[in-house]
Order: sequence, then structure tokens, then C-alpha cells
Amino acid sequence: MKKAGILINPNSGRGNGLGLALAERFGHNKNVILSVLQDFSDLLPNLYEMAKHDVTDLFISSGDGTVHAVQTMLAEKAIFKTLPRLCLLPHGTTNLTAADIGFRQTKITAQVDFINALAFSDLRIRPTIRVLNAKDGIIRHGMSLGSGAAAAATRYAQIAFNDRGVKGNFANFAIIAGGIAKTMLLPTNNNDPTRFDNPHEIAVHHNGITICQGPQLMTISTTLEKLFFNTKPFWGGKTGAIRTSIFPYPVPNLLRWLKPMLYGDERRKVPRGAISFSADQFEIAAAEPFVIDGEFFEGPAQGLLKVETGPAFTYICA
Repeated sequence: MKKAGILINPNSGRGNGLGLALAERFGHNKNVILSVLQDFSDLLPNLYEMAKHDVTDLFISSGDGTVHAVQTMLAEKAIFKTLPRLCLLPHGTTNLTAADIGFRQTKITAQVDFINALAFSDLRIRPTIRVLNAKDGIIRHGMSLGSGAAAAATRYAQIAFNDRGVKGNFANFAIIAGGIAKTMLLPTNNNDPTRFDNPHEIAVHHNGITICQGPQLMTISTTLEKLFFNTKPFWGGKTGAIRTSIFPYPVPNLLRWLKPMLYGDERRKVPRGAISFSADQFEIAAAEPFVIDGEFFEGPAQGLLKVETGPAFTYICA
């Protein structure tokens, strides 16, 4: 028997009110288990409460960070006898995960009707990326892992745009467009923190083979099928759960390579030094912190960061 639970982080989206608007519609509905986080430390006990009520379908009103935390707790704590299906409601500042496997309707009324109906026709299965040995000892489960320029651009977006109320795709577009313009029009400047075309020391190993080592622009790893603006920066065929692409430094000519790198097919032609591979596990080292679903962490004090495929969740999309 299906049982709906709604988990709301009212602080997601810099307090945009979407989650609380949804909560108002279900505040007196005894058929739905509603949890509104007063503090992020309440997340784990609220999940245990939903498990106690045999919730089968968990609707999450939040952004990528809360989704990442929920996935980690569900995967590592064995809270439910059977993992609930997840429905991601894009109410956060960044909703990269929801853009691929989230609920399509953005209006609160449509979301309310869908939760009440519990009739699903579009279910998608995705495993997580499991990070094993971060410096702080915390195991993490997410959908997208980045290093180098990917992490630098994410941090800049949070500081320069999200903290000032600019959210979602507009912030992403501003970051990408600004970075491209500076790369194309201005000489390199390794001391400018707003430049994302700087070199980063990165090493990637898979099955005992060195995939890359030395200055790179960035790496992106994901179990999603598409990223921001429907980009698919992966090629060469999918043979493992995690797709990883390495973008070389110096930065290739963007007029020539930007579109094919982001939107080409599996057989696309790529610039020298660009690498894409699929795997169920790999190791990576980077001089700067990593980012997973918008959350930053440092790699191990010694050795490589170990990355592997996590459990598969079922996502309710429509």
C-alpha cells in the first residue's frame, strides 16, 4: 500500500517560501506524513518517523544539498526496510539533480494534486556516487562530483549570486557566460578568483591505470543523464554507472570545441587531452576541495579519494 511522506526544508532556496506553501496544503491531511525541518539536525529523526509510518513515497521539497543529505542517510543508516521512492520537488537555490530526475511541474497546485493521487507513470532509477574516504571521515552519497574549475565555479555562484538572491539557471548562465567571455577575450590570470580557466593539479586512476595526472581544467563525474541546460558532456559509450569527463588545460579553443563538448553524441570529436570514461569505481586526487551536489569537502590527507557506485534509488518524475 502506498503511503506519502513530505519532507520540507524551509531554508532551501534562501527561504523562497515554496516549501512552506506546500506544507500549508497538507497540514491537516492525516493521509500524508508531513515533516518540516526546524533545524537540519532534525533530518535523521524525521526520516525515522516516516519509516515508522511505512512511507513508501517520499517527496522532498528542497535543493541539491538536502537531497544529498537525505540520500546519504537513507543509504548509510538503513532507516527503511525498503528504500522509499523519491520525488524531488525543485524548491532549492540549485536543482541540478531535479533537472534530470525531478518532478516536472513547478506549480504548487500541480504538486499537491500529484501527491494526493499517488499515480506514477514515469519512474527512473539512478545509483548514487559514494565517496568513501574524505578528510573528515564522512561517507557521502550524491549525484554529481566535481573538481577544479567545476568546484571553483560552484563556490563563486553561491557567493556572488545565490547569497544575493539570484538562483537556479539564471545564476548558472551568468557564471558560464562570464567564464566563457573572459577565457575568449582576456589573457590568462591565475591570480583572479573569478577566472575558471586556471590550471588545477588533478590525478585520476582507474583499475590501476593512470587516466590523467598534472594540470587539468576540471573533472565532472555523475550518474545523471544530463546536467545544467540539458548538457551531456560525456562520450565514448556508457559501460559503468558513473560517467567521468576530464577537461584539459590549457583550455581548448572554445569557438571550436564548446558546443561539441557539451552537446555532441557519443562518437563526438574532442580536443587533445579531453577524456571521458565510465566506471563503477575510480580514484581521484585534487589540490583544492571537491564539490558534491553543491556541498564542499576535502579529499584525504594522503592518497587518493575513493569513489564508487552507491545504491540505486527510484525517482518519481511525473
